[in-house]
Amino acid sequence: MNKSIVFCAVLALLALTGCSGSKEEKSSVSFDEVLQSRRSIRAYDATKKISEEEVREVIAAALEAPSWINFEPSKYYVAISEEKLDAVKELIGERNKNNVANAPVLIVSTFEQGKSGFMPDGQQLNEIGDGWGAYDNGLSNCYLILKARAMGFDTLIMGMRDADELRKLLDIPENETIMAVISLGYRAGEPNRPERRPLDDIVKFF
Repeated sequence: MNKSIVFCAVLALLALTGCSGSKEEKSSVSFDEVLQSRRSIRAYDATKKISEEEVREVIAAALEAPSWINFEPSKYYVAISEEKLDAVKELIGERNKNNVANAPVLIVSTFEQGKSGFMPDGQQLNEIGDGWGAYDNGLSNCYLILKARAMGFDTLIMGMRDADELRKLLDIPENETIMAVISLGYRAGEPNRPERRPLDDIVKFF
């Protein structure tokens, strides 16, 4: 009996060590590696799916993004069922439809009007107004796509979309501006990395 207990204890310890090692390995990707490996992916692996729980984890990262007075104006509408996926694909243009034909998830990104760029009483604080809502939505989307890449997923942000029909399809309120549709899936191949502009082209020090 004592030998059995010791044997079980050793197995449990090995299991815990293995789990710890897996977790450490999963989190070993550096931020720079996430930045450099992220691409706008236009071909997805049809054999790989993404669960609702994983989508929730990706979108939860968007909540960590900064926003005007922490208003958090961004909203996300997730098409994950076959019916809704097919319907959304019909509303993003033929080119985008072909690009994301095998993506298992499509996310419609919006922001609530009259929040970012305004005080709680509704007073607009500068000439940009709801442009700050779009700005904050972009920040949230940035966190979302980087988290997706850190989890091994890939994305494509699409601006070509039929906003009116998406609003009807997903019951999006009129006070929300529809910004983009974001695909989520696994890349089917390794894309090229376009050259970036020289740093001195975009920055000035004073």
